[in-house]
Amino acid sequence: MENKQSYRSSFILLTVLFFLWGFITVLVDSLIPRLRELFTLTYFQAGLVQFAFFGAYFLLSIPASYILSKIGYKKGIVLGLLTMALGCLLFYPAASYRIFGVFMLAYFILAAGMTVLQVAANPFVAVLGPEDGASSRLNLSQAFNSLGTAIAPAVGALFILSDVIKSKDEIAILDSYARETYLASEATAVQTPFLGLALFIGLIAVVFSFSKLPKVITEASTGTYRQALHNKKLMQGVLGIFFYVGAEVAIGSYLVNYFLDMNLVSVIKENQMMKFIAEAILNSGIAENDNKAIVGVFVTFYWSGAMIGRFIGAYLTKSIKPGKVLAFFAFMAITLILVSIYTNGLVSMWSILAVGLFNSIMFPTIFTLAIDGIGDLKPKASGLLCTAIVGGALIPPFFGYLSDSIEFKNALLFIVACYSYIVWFGYRNTKRP
Repeated sequence: MENKQSYRSSFILLTVLFFLWGFITVLVDSLIPRLRELFTLTYFQAGLVQFAFFGAYFLLSIPASYILSKIGYKKGIVLGLLTMALGCLLFYPAASYRIFGVFMLAYFILAAGMTVLQVAANPFVAVLGPEDGASSRLNLSQAFNSLGTAIAPAVGALFILSDVIKSKDEIAILDSYARETYLASEATAVQTPFLGLALFIGLIAVVFSFSKLPKVITEASTGTYRQALHNKKLMQGVLGIFFYVGAEVAIGSYLVNYFLDMNLVSVIKENQMMKFIAEAILNSGIAENDNKAIVGVFVTFYWSGAMIGRFIGAYLTKSIKPGKVLAFFAFMAITLILVSIYTNGLVSMWSILAVGLFNSIMFPTIFTLAIDGIGDLKPKASGLLCTAIVGGALIPPFFGYLSDSIEFKNALLFIVACYSYIVWFGYRNTKRP
């Protein structure tokens, strides 16, 4: 009974972490359209923001698993949280001095802390109970990750995208006082939310410092990375995580630009169904001509769909083979993207937003299918699977390059190819974890 209570308390604490990194990951997306205007970036260059953020997973996931084996998961989680807080604090000088390189450094440090948390928390949740319920448990925790991603776009729209950004030429013609006033307001728009996050993350670190986590994961001396790399199912899962994270982040990062490219602002304002939502946005204090903020709020539906889907997925993967659920969800994502490509207006908008619903179960289900039955290799497997999150660094810039070259709708066919692999992986792995 005490063991079950310990597992329940640990599950709640770990779920808070899932919420936290989901919120921060998508808040980064809100900065992309702003940075693109502030620094006059192409879509490809804007995608490098995600490269710095997710590149940390590629470089640090395996070292993180080594560090955790030396200092333990509790201290590792605290280390990850403090590293995240440091990254948030670096947004202050980056915004003050408008140095793009410092922004990239802040993203990288922030992601470094999140990497430690990802490597620790995903397998931790998976083993907090019977193995046949691992996929369901991880889907439930990831549902709260999606709650964070659902809230973040609205926060970003109100605090980061809520004023009209001037171009470099417009800034150049301002007198010195007006220029300094404008730059100060721009800095505050970025600094305030991230300073608040730094404080919140610090408080969570204190809570974990005094918490008691069960020792359910140990570093087994018999498990090596060589063995993990030769596990065929695990490596197929690594590729699945790569394509899933890259596809999800690519869509989420460019939704604002995609909607603006389709000239959806006027459609949103004129359509009766959208009228109430549009008025609510305008009444929040956002300028009527601030098109980025108007369409940016609708990105909330993309991430909130993932939240709803994960709660549903936690139930479905209890009664249906997780591999089959995964394959069906990936197939539906493909279908919705194709609808968005070949339609316009609100149909195109809502179909691409609905992809979030079917993204929902992909990460936790791929993860648990990949580590099923590998025993002592779980810590090493977690490091490899989290390394594959680098898909979020590589695929968005490439998608941005394609969007610059062949336009958004044609570029989305590349994302269809990513989901096609996940359909195959799901059908190939129909054995329940």
